[in-house]
Amino acid sequence: MSMPTEIAQKIEAFFELYPKQQFPKGHVLVHAGENPPGVFYLTKGSVREYDIANNGEEVVVNVFKPRVFFPMSYVVNRTSNDYFFEATSDIVVRQAPIDASLNFVTTNPDVLFDLLSRVFSGTDGVLRRLAHLMGGTAMSRLMFELIIACRRTGKSSNGEYRIMLKETELAARTGLTRETVNRQLRMLKDQGLVTTIQGGLVINKLDELERKLGSGL
Repeated sequence: MSMPTEIAQKIEAFFELYPKQQFPKGHVLVHAGENPPGVFYLTKGSVREYDIANNGEEVVVNVFKPRVFFPMSYVVNRTSNDYFFEATSDIVVRQAPIDASLNFVTTNPDVLFDLLSRVFSGTDGVLRRLAHLMGGTAMSRLMFELIIACRRTGKSSNGEYRIMLKETELAARTGLTRETVNRQLRMLKDQGLVTTIQGGLVINKLDELERKLGSGL
């Protein structure tokens, strides 16, 4: 969902009070079990939030793209942080202090309302993902993640969506093994819905993929 221009400008002005920081791909901003050092405002690149299951597999719970700030759960509730926040590309962030960020949000109702609307939108996404995990097939779980990736970070051109996700990342997001993801992708490729490119995938027919997912539930 797009952010209103006035709110985006207000958020930008707040975080511009703090210097830019650059980190390479793979850098962990926050480790599970430790309190965040501040609130990060992402201006370039992408960051994933993930947990590590008992079997050692990584499970991705969220992906952040530019013009968002995180993690707010700790800021608002002071709950313990159970997740890793890792750069999935070279990133540029600004880091604001916890108390200053909380004061900024609570004294700007429009920013707070926008944040709340995003929380509810994210919750809806989590519930849909949970429904697929509990009652869906391996194919439906994979298609759901492909559609979400297209909507959130995909680059559209002539009706096609380019997403820079590898099989290992899709496995982490779906809770499937890499081998299972590979088999399901081969079927989608045979149907002409997906094409493999270096470092990612092209979704050739997003609308058809969405119809296929809906009919499979």
